Amino acid sequence: MKYSKININPISPEPTSGSVLVIYTGGTLGMVYEAKGRQLVPFNFEQIIERVPEIGRFDFAITFLSLAEPIDSSNMSPAIWVELAEIIGSHYDQFDSFVILHGTDTMAYTASALSYLLENLNKPVILTGAQLPIGVARSDARENVITALELAAVKNEEGNPIISEVCIYFNSVLLRGNRSKKKESSDFNAFHSENYPALATAGVRIEYNLPYIKTFDRDSQLVVHKSFSTQVSFLKMFPGISAEVVRAVMNIPNLRGIVLETFGAGNATTDIWFLDAISDAIQRGIVIFNVSQCDGGRVAQGHYETSRYMQQAGVVSGSDITAEAAITKMMYVFGQESDHLKCAEMLGKPIRGEMSI
Repeated sequence: MKYSKININPISPEPTSGSVLVIYTGGTLGMVYEAKGRQLVPFNFEQIIERVPEIGRFDFAITFLSLAEPIDSSNMSPAIWVELAEIIGSHYDQFDSFVILHGTDTMAYTASALSYLLENLNKPVILTGAQLPIGVARSDARENVITALELAAVKNEEGNPIISEVCIYFNSVLLRGNRSKKKESSDFNAFHSENYPALATAGVRIEYNLPYIKTFDRDSQLVVHKSFSTQVSFLKMFPGISAEVVRAVMNIPNLRGIVLETFGAGNATTDIWFLDAISDAIQRGIVIFNVSQCDGGRVAQGHYETSRYMQQAGVVSGSDITAEAAITKMMYVFGQESDHLKCAEMLGKPIRGEMSI
């Protein structure tokens, strides 16, 4: 597939300290104001230095690559997740790190998906975006892009990357990608990670929370997975949910798994019709993954009577995983494994730091 590429070399005559590949997928960040039509139009990245002149002052080389057809993040799909993983895989030996410019609406889904697809990742993959387009005066795009690049390029005293996992950088905070959620649609502080500490905070200096950052492993070899199954669904519990709704979801043709969004610490109704529907689905080989509707805290399945019955039926506890990481993990697991019992086992254990044991 053909991509548009732009190379930017540092102004300094000194040798470069590294290289970053920036992948533009689309989204709010890449829009500028067109005076003639008085509207926002897609940004031409050949003019990136004009819009963000600061990037020319870095001491590392930057290459911008744009997808053939940039999209709004609401149109993100597993096929594009695989395409992004393949781009990183095919350029892995050529670049020291990667930054993905992405729309905010589905950024947490993409970050989670890439964390599963890029097994043994040993280089930074940092997603960022903006709440306001780069062509708007008060845009947050410039700071997000500049700092994401700096975070991607930073190395420790041994010359190894400080960051070696998939992350989201937004509004001065670096978060583990598969622990992140978008919580604000009209605030610059859009992304939060309630169940895992921030990996870094960018103020006058960038402060790294080293104990919580994935450890660099010189001997690990990247494995790029390319298979996702979309035979999954969400089912969100609410007071008054009907048997017809639950059964309709659990009887979707070819369905393999359900992320069940429950109350509090993993609780749901104990009505007989619900428990029977759960048991029947599991007996038919459907995997049910219990995730809390709360942003913080975790599922403590079996702690209360209202969740004990689900535990006995074979529902898998999602601990403190986010809904975004849960559904993409289910897609990934089903893409790798056909046996539903093995899938359930994989879902119940952390594989990329996405949940606590």
